Amino acid sequence: MDISAALVAKSDQLNASDLTGAPVIATIQNVRPGDRNKPVIIDLAGMDGRPWKPSKGMLRVLSYRWGTETDVWIGRLVKLVNNPEVIYAGEKVGGVEVIAMSHIDAAFTIPVRISQKKVKQHHVDVLAEPVTEPWVAQWQAITNALTVAGYQGDGPAMLAHAGQIIDANWDHPNKISAEDAQKILATVREDNNEEGK
Repeated sequence: MDISAALVAKSDQLNASDLTGAPVIATIQNVRPGDRNKPVIIDLAGMDGRPWKPSKGMLRVLSYRWGTETDVWIGRLVKLVNNPEVIYAGEKVGGVEVIAMSHIDAAFTIPVRISQKKVKQHHVDVLAEPVTEPWVAQWQAITNALTVAGYQGDGPAMLAHAGQIIDANWDHPNKISAEDAQKILATVREDNNEEGK
């Protein structure tokens, strides 16, 4: 019997204690603004809706090789682990750290602060890149365009918005044909251009 699920703390976010048993490999689904303390929130596949709120150190790790434009992070993989040595308010509380990333050419090491007075050399390995089905990139382009145009909502809501634009209906983004995708993108971009005049 695998007891991984029983080890997960009850919380609305991914915590270091959730990774005590073993590292987790997860796909980035979305990156969105947070608050002043945790300015970036990362939604991960398979985490039951509990987002990861990375520290500034881990944001520096991600941006060091992936860049600061988070749209390109979508669909990429991270391997996360609990580092029990991370200190907060003078106490060792542990922290979620990246130990491997997909879409990088080689492993790397950079300095990362783990307390006000302590910096460590943080090593990140290469994760094999996921095999992405063609519809995933197509759907990402559609949701990006809809977001820029002011549409909001989760996946099903975005799918409904896309269908309304060309008077169509799908039960999953992988059902959108390449032709319909081009129609949606063209219509949204045209509307954006009209508003910008």
